Amino acid sequence: MTESLAARTAADSRVTGGVPWLSSAFRRYPAAVVGGVLVGIFLAIGIFGPSVVPYQPDAADLANVLSGPSAQHLFGTDELGRDLFSRVLAGARISIFIGCTAEVIAMGSGIPLGALAAYYTGWISDVILGVANVLLTFPTIILAITIISVIGLGISGVIIAAGIAMAPGVVRLTYGTVLSVKFEDYVLASRALGSSDGAIIARHLLPNSLSPLIVQATLGIGGTVLTAAGLGFLGLGVQPPDPEWGTMLSEASNYIMVAPYMAVFPGLAIAVLVLGFNLLGDGLSDAFDPRQRNRFHQ
Repeated sequence: MTESLAARTAADSRVTGGVPWLSSAFRRYPAAVVGGVLVGIFLAIGIFGPSVVPYQPDAADLANVLSGPSAQHLFGTDELGRDLFSRVLAGARISIFIGCTAEVIAMGSGIPLGALAAYYTGWISDVILGVANVLLTFPTIILAITIISVIGLGISGVIIAAGIAMAPGVVRLTYGTVLSVKFEDYVLASRALGSSDGAIIARHLLPNSLSPLIVQATLGIGGTVLTAAGLGFLGLGVQPPDPEWGTMLSEASNYIMVAPYMAVFPGLAIAVLVLGFNLLGDGLSDAFDPRQRNRFHQ
């Protein structure tokens, strides 16, 4: 058994460059490692990309309008001669910022409301769950469009709209997870000792409900990136000349027959980033599942 485990570890180390902890993680949770690497690459691009791009993202070059991919312009140029490679790299920062910030809004509003609905019965729970259920009947993008039509366009509008649109799902998930631990012995003991409702929720219910919420947060970032891209494509999101991927796809739709590469590269960026967050979320789900851990140790 020991020799077999050592042989597998040595083989995995060769695959992952000889880093023991990375080889072990890859063998146990390959989806999380692949997703984490993809997300890490995009985070690095978002942090350092705008400072190392070969051209300014909004710099027009009318002598190179709709120029295809080349050594000078790796992804080609758009209808104003702007370098698409530079714009895609710069757009990573905007998309990741929108996705993370909107998810913070969704989790920050959805978790307390879901916990209150699970802890208190009666009209408090009925009102919170009733509103959440009504909002869940609308597709996320439709709800986001409705919200942004009220609060206005721009990055802040997209963040608020996407965050509010994702919050009802967080409310329902928090409600279910908190309800599953509400009647555990340690919660009943804390209540018997005179702990306040707020202390019980903060010290016992929420900490023991974090695993599915962390997974949801990871998956939710990918969802908010898609929502923001959809709003940008419809002209309701980040406005030009900011290089947001959905807005770039909207601009590319007018030239799809003569310059299809304008849509390919922003679309691939959205797909790979969302895939990375989804794989990371799936991997974290396996990591938090005790059945998966037990299977690995067998």
